[in-house]
Amino acid sequence: MFESLSEKLEKAFKTLKGKGSISEINVAQTMKEIRKALIKADVDFKTAKSFTENVKQKALGQQVLTTVEPGQLLTKIMKDELAELMGSSHSEIDLKGNPSVILIAGLQGSGKTTFCGKLALHLKSKQNKRPLLVACDVYRPAAIDQIGVLSEQVNVDLYTEIENKNPVEIAKNAIKHAKANGHNVVIVDTAGRLAVDEQMMTEIAEVKLAIIPNEILFVVDSMTGQDAVNTAKSFNERLNFDGVVLTKLDGDTRGGAALTIRSVVDKPIKFIGTSEKMDGLDVFHPDRMASRILGMGDVISLVERAQQQFDEEEARKMQKKIAKNTFGFDDFLKQIQQIKKMGNMKDLMGMIPGMGKMMKGVDLDDDAFKGIESIIHSMTPHERKNPVVLNGSRKKRIAAGSGTSVQEVNQLIKQFSQMGKMMKVMQGGGANKMMQMMKGGGMPRMR
Repeated sequence: MFESLSEKLEKAFKTLKGKGSISEINVAQTMKEIRKALIKADVDFKTAKSFTENVKQKALGQQVLTTVEPGQLLTKIMKDELAELMGSSHSEIDLKGNPSVILIAGLQGSGKTTFCGKLALHLKSKQNKRPLLVACDVYRPAAIDQIGVLSEQVNVDLYTEIENKNPVEIAKNAIKHAKANGHNVVIVDTAGRLAVDEQMMTEIAEVKLAIIPNEILFVVDSMTGQDAVNTAKSFNERLNFDGVVLTKLDGDTRGGAALTIRSVVDKPIKFIGTSEKMDGLDVFHPDRMASRILGMGDVISLVERAQQQFDEEEARKMQKKIAKNTFGFDDFLKQIQQIKKMGNMKDLMGMIPGMGKMMKGVDLDDDAFKGIESIIHSMTPHERKNPVVLNGSRKKRIAAGSGTSVQEVNQLIKQFSQMGKMMKVMQGGGANKMMQMMKGGGMPRMR
């Protein structure tokens, strides 16, 4: 996401590279390029102009320290202003009440129903809630089937009334059902509608009045650009929603909606969809997103994702194996599975400072570990447990069984060996040794 914008902003900053100070002339040149980059990213002209003016004024008012280059200073100002534009700090959803009621609105095809399933999983797994999904889309064919499939995927209860075609009644009855059955969150999925459809807009306003939700979330397809912003404005005038959800940010989006929707409707972005998978939902942090747009990474989110998959008991077992030098390929496979659970690999790489630029044009999909897994699965249990027995004939058999070459098998074994040494050094607290390994090129490479 934002790959094109990040690249254009990087080019704009090159105007200041090597400059000894910030001046009206060199900042004006840079701001001109940044304004162009924002407009190409589907940010409206008024917002782009206002944004670059703010950055320019703050930059000209700053003294450049001897230890900081003008480009670095401007990047810092840009990061702060981008975060401010997108909402400054992250905004929690209101989960007061028993049950707390969340009403979901949006256009048809925006990813609204899928978001309902993702939100149910998020609240269940990360906030220990017991959500109830409610099917109030009585118009779209197979809408109930879709939310039914999603409820099964995330293992959350679903409330439906097949014969009833009145969304207001269904929503009210669902809340009664939730109270009677111990559900502490009710997520009401409504039909997709156009802002110009007066009858449909009146209907969702009536649902709102009938159930008095704690939270109204408006779901927007970020790939629709400025149209998404205009739609959000129309819906907000009728519903006065509490927050925005941006879906499909993993697609070929230019990012304009994410950058401007907050300033147009004055409502925070609360969640972003980061993949098609049910766990592909992130709480939106403006400051972290600003860092990623400027190629500065997002280490905090990366650590949070790792912690979610962290198994303390498993980690202790691994430590013992490393200490006894019995860490084998089966253990390596477990580590790979944990990494895969953290999300899309290219997205994860983008969270590491500087890696986003390096990964440009690299096709790193969810099958990034497929070759490694195939090689390990082609080994016998004895070989996985005792890698030292892997001689030439065994390697040929493994390569044939995994559809890879002997060279690739050798490369994996070498990287596995280097990783084992690295883990041993890290466990022993040998920071200096670690640095020597890095300088000597002893670090395993990603292929």
